[in-house]
Amino acid sequence: MSEPHTHVQSWSIPLSITWALVLVTASVYLRGWLSLRNALPGLVAGWRVAAFVSGLFLVWAALASPLSTLDHRSLTIHMMKHLLLMTVAAPLVLAGSPVFPLVRALPKVFIKSHPPLARVPARWFERCLMHPVLCWLAGTGAVIGWHLPVAFQWGMRSHWAHSLEDVCFLVAGLLFWWPVVQASPRATRPPRWSMVLYLFLATLPCDILSGFLVFCNRLVYPFYLSTPRLLSLSALQDQERAGALMWVWVTFAYLIPAVMIAMRILSPSNTQLERSMQAVRHNALDRSLNGVEVP
Repeated sequence: MSEPHTHVQSWSIPLSITWALVLVTASVYLRGWLSLRNALPGLVAGWRVAAFVSGLFLVWAALASPLSTLDHRSLTIHMMKHLLLMTVAAPLVLAGSPVFPLVRALPKVFIKSHPPLARVPARWFERCLMHPVLCWLAGTGAVIGWHLPVAFQWGMRSHWAHSLEDVCFLVAGLLFWWPVVQASPRATRPPRWSMVLYLFLATLPCDILSGFLVFCNRLVYPFYLSTPRLLSLSALQDQERAGALMWVWVTFAYLIPAVMIAMRILSPSNTQLERSMQAVRHNALDRSLNGVEVP
């Protein structure tokens, strides 16, 4: 049996699990959103639903589509897959305000019978694990850590390590973008101006890594010497293109949101409207988590 065919077969169980998780998550989210739309039509706008579903689709594209089986043959595709997870899929999922629909979709009996479960752990989780410094370190650490040659080689040669790597990139992306998107109104919110600095600083480690991949003039990951090549590129050329892709992609993915945040800060009317909407959303979520029926 050929090596590519063996690789596709080895992914059959994780692919089915990914499919199931994506479909179940989308179904639960849509159920909660439909319930919210009847009670509070303006709480979660339609564009947020589109963002959430698009984010889930990109998670599927990165983990369960044919793209996921090609990253063993090209570092550029490997880089593209993880950039999709961290910088596109993760912020789109968070832009869908998933807390509201997912909580709304929970059985009412569960919410009413376990109010402490909705209060103390959730607030501790948001205040401690969702601190901007920790979120920044999680995102940056995942990118740098998994691109160290030892970790990278392990991830490419071990099926389970590769699955762990994909999960790490997705979770790190969700953590990284959480303070930026502010997906939960209950979280302690850092000053918006700090998010501009937050995003700018995040580009620096990625610039260093991508610059090294482009200009080091040596193959960093020997794994790709023993795999079939795509597009008639040598392993070194593929590495240089992967580094260039990361360099350009991350610059736009981080700096464009930073510019948008800066523009919103300089617009007082938008800031005031955003604060009023946050107050409404905070009150609605508190009522849902405490088992109070939202009209």
